[in-house]
Amino acid sequence: MPGGPVAAGGGIGINGPKNKATGILMTAFAAFGGILFGYDTGTISGLQQMPDWLRTFGHQVPVSTTFPDGYGITSSQRSLVVSILSAGTFFGALLAAPFGDTLGRKWGIVASCLVFSLGIALQTAATSLPPFVVGRVFAGLGVGLVSTLVPMYQSECAPKWLRGAIVGLYQWAITIGLLLAAIFNNATKNRRDHSAYRIPVAIQFVWAAVLAGGMAILPESPRWLIKKHRDADAAQALARLTSLPPDHPELRTELDEIRLNLKREEEHGSSSYLDCFRPTDNRMRFRTLTGIFLQAWQQLTGINFIFYFGTTFFTNAGIHNPFLITIATSTVNVGMTLPGIWGVERFGRRRLLIVGAIGMTICEYMIAIIGSATKATDQSAQSAEVALVCFYIAFFASTWGPIAWVVTGEIFPLQIRAKAMSLSVASNWLWNFGIAYSTPYLVDAGPGNLDLGSKVFYIWGSTCFCCILFAYFCIPETKGLSLEQIDLLYQNRLLAEGTELSETGGIAVRAINKDDDLGSNEKV
Repeated sequence: MPGGPVAAGGGIGINGPKNKATGILMTAFAAFGGILFGYDTGTISGLQQMPDWLRTFGHQVPVSTTFPDGYGITSSQRSLVVSILSAGTFFGALLAAPFGDTLGRKWGIVASCLVFSLGIALQTAATSLPPFVVGRVFAGLGVGLVSTLVPMYQSECAPKWLRGAIVGLYQWAITIGLLLAAIFNNATKNRRDHSAYRIPVAIQFVWAAVLAGGMAILPESPRWLIKKHRDADAAQALARLTSLPPDHPELRTELDEIRLNLKREEEHGSSSYLDCFRPTDNRMRFRTLTGIFLQAWQQLTGINFIFYFGTTFFTNAGIHNPFLITIATSTVNVGMTLPGIWGVERFGRRRLLIVGAIGMTICEYMIAIIGSATKATDQSAQSAEVALVCFYIAFFASTWGPIAWVVTGEIFPLQIRAKAMSLSVASNWLWNFGIAYSTPYLVDAGPGNLDLGSKVFYIWGSTCFCCILFAYFCIPETKGLSLEQIDLLYQNRLLAEGTELSETGGIAVRAINKDDDLGSNEKV
């Protein structure tokens, strides 16, 4: 095999330890796309409690603690307003494959920002519910596109020794977006005119402009350029990422490795959606299903219940200043994502996923038990619930939040990466939509609703227990491996069955990490 140890994934290029800080900052900047995701998610939670938004888009209702101004919306309207964004993101994630494969990773992100901005314009100008909902759909399309293309771009451009942390920054940006949304909502909530909701909504133009402007000057993914047989452009892009001249021997070796791996992938078949589910010797079907279910379980942890409906939930639980509580939980989310970004390269993906799921399971069952055993007016019970929600968010933010995106971004081969990632992220948004749509009926009081309140955490606790089993049995450890090495890992794991599966995978990883010849790995 050409290249000896380098062909096994040891090239310096974008996978080696000698990267300059410039290339790392370039790939890290793309994480700014998470701001769009997080801010839009967090904004709608507070808008639903703003008096002017309720007067504009709701209807008169009896004055109550929940609706002190005498205006409100029904559970079905609340369900529609919140969940319709996720419906848009579902289709946006699916469209990310043709966007990413046709326009490229970076220009696909720029185009996504334009779609997102159209949705923000419609929401800002709306004075009735239908155009506001249509705006949410277009914003969702943009967010769905970004949520697939950003981790894809980062995974293809980041060095292997820092890839997990860089992709994890995307989740950190999501948490920052949630925190910014809580701050802007709290700052404008008491305004008596339309600026109360228009300011938090319109500020999203800034996030879209920053992302689009920054991506326009960044290099394209060298792997995508190789796939398009634009070798000269790939060399230039890789040179910018590594601060090496385009004709540098180490850079050329890196490009040869990518070409070689792409050639092998092409031998397995074409790059259709059907190929994502073929039982090939590189375990493509298993990898695709792993990504789909991993993203589904991330949503089934119940985390977006807090960030979509947290303000309403805390209000109904009798907690004063729910907007400030939302800021507090968002701050925990931001702060605890940083240990996850550090730990993903220190402890590995699989271990943190298991530990995080165990912690969330315990916290959610305790929230449900306290809520079932106490009254809403019990101040100590309220404090305990808020504290447990913060611990629950901390476990999510440091594990399942960033790591689900890391794993999804690195387990697919280049030939079908865009399509497989779009399917995985679409799964995330499909479950996001289902949870957002059904939660008001599960939690709210009223005819036809279950009125579970805090008891809904029995559901989230049970799904988190399932996350433990999924991570244990289905997630391989990919820490420290290049994208090409991960392909070898999956191919070698296929050679064993039953109890020998993990042993064979371990042999493959050890051979690669010792820089053994690629041919010897293929014979494992």
